[in-house]
Amino acid sequence: MTETFFGEFDLASLSIWLFWIFFAGLIIYIQRENMREGYPLEDDEGKKSSNPAMWPIPSDKTFKLPHGRGEVSVPSGQAPERDGIAMKRSGPGNGYPLEPTGDPMLDGVGPASWAPRKDWPELDGHGHPKIIPMAAKDAFSVKAGRDPRGLPVMSGDGEVVGRVTDMWIDEPEQLVRYLEYTLDPKWGTGNRLVPLTMARIGKDKVTVRSLYGKHFGTVPQHASATQVTVLEEDKICGYYGGGTLYADAKRQETLL
Repeated sequence: MTETFFGEFDLASLSIWLFWIFFAGLIIYIQRENMREGYPLEDDEGKKSSNPAMWPIPSDKTFKLPHGRGEVSVPSGQAPERDGIAMKRSGPGNGYPLEPTGDPMLDGVGPASWAPRKDWPELDGHGHPKIIPMAAKDAFSVKAGRDPRGLPVMSGDGEVVGRVTDMWIDEPEQLVRYLEYTLDPKWGTGNRLVPLTMARIGKDKVTVRSLYGKHFGTVPQHASATQVTVLEEDKICGYYGGGTLYADAKRQETLL
């Protein structure tokens, strides 16, 4: 008995085959984990896809949310899709553009779209709302640049629609996320938020070019005077962003 088992066995071949088997299993595992959101697949109009997926959808995995916000199980407990979206396909097959069937800014479609997120505020690591009005936090003040509070808000068509009353800050990041303004009675009532990235702070005014005066009365409102929820943020940002295209029919034409 001078020969061993490995004497005629190709260890290099075994190693490479074990690697390929492991690698194939890893790809299948990662792909199935990737299917915890957005599956089963749907077509452009929200109907169930005829080709759901190459691999079976994984079983539920339950995650405990921080700060006492309960649990969520995915994929079955994923956020539901929005129903009754006012868009239609412009052609007979998948891949054709979708066209709005109503007022796209009010319906929240296209560039104005929003997702059905949870109606609660984003929290910091200590469980406190991240985005708060500066008026509620004495520790913050404007040290550089133009303080926009008190300045008029001008629309893209040159109408003065209100006046800036406060700035909403992301406390952990220490930066301004929104400007708050009060609408003039001509355009509506109450206060609204505008993302700072959609506003241009000038010497004597704040300009919001994406919207015209007639659009400010239907800007989505935030329910609380001291916090804004992630759902409200999505709707607010979508409305201003959608106005870049939909506020004027001329903006939808091809530019040469």
